Amino acid sequence: MPKHIVCLTFDFDGISGFIARGAVTPTPVSRGEFGPRVGAPRLLALLRKYRIKSSWYVPGHTIETFPDAVRSVVEHGHEIGHHGWRHISPVALSRAEEEAELVRGNEAIKRISGEYARGYRSPGWDLSPHSVDLFLQHGFTYDSSMMGNDYVPYYARSGDVMELEQPAKFGRATSLVQMPISWTTDDSPHFEYMRTGNAIRPGLMNAGLVLENWVADFLYMKKAVEWGVLTFTCHPFISGRGHRIMMLEQLIEKLKDNGAVFQRVDDTVEEFKRRA
Repeated sequence: MPKHIVCLTFDFDGISGFIARGAVTPTPVSRGEFGPRVGAPRLLALLRKYRIKSSWYVPGHTIETFPDAVRSVVEHGHEIGHHGWRHISPVALSRAEEEAELVRGNEAIKRISGEYARGYRSPGWDLSPHSVDLFLQHGFTYDSSMMGNDYVPYYARSGDVMELEQPAKFGRATSLVQMPISWTTDDSPHFEYMRTGNAIRPGLMNAGLVLENWVADFLYMKKAVEWGVLTFTCHPFISGRGHRIMMLEQLIEKLKDNGAVFQRVDDTVEEFKRRA
């Protein structure tokens, strides 16, 4: 039977992303603080209105800085996934540092939710050569940091060798499910104005135009696959603002009208494994 799943996911960075970039003055900190204090409660109310369960990827720094905000996510029945402790990409870390970050973040998740995370999403959306093996070693069932498909989960590889002067050597498939994401279905590049050094990302796109793209991605999934998953990534400090909340509500309504089934990522991973 055809089934087309939508996973609404939220990277609940809080202020950790700004601190990780060295932006510790009052204004960037206040931008991040908008997420747990204003954006997250609005998003939770929207999800409750439509009885949707979602997945939130939370750095340990956010958990320990804003425990009440994260506890509210848990109490509403949403998944808590791993998003580092300091919101630093594992690519920037040694294997030992990456493992320590993984353990520290997971302990924070267990303290707030009562269980370790089943899924991981990398800050910066990239993995090190050690990441997949570390996830398996520490009991994760899935990762959501790669882009090798748009509608169909797949099993992550370990041990790829990539050299410019030689053909690629692909590593072995593992039991770690990859729940693919895309910058096209992430709110950050579309909406958030960012200035880093001499680089400027303008963002601030018209929400109605982004809505058209996101609805079209779902409609194409219905044509392309009998069973598929479309994952959207939002940030409370970005999508928690007025006109974007309204856009998300329109998105939910339009996708529901077109047969979308909204699920948590961890539940969707288990469904994929049963089918596979």
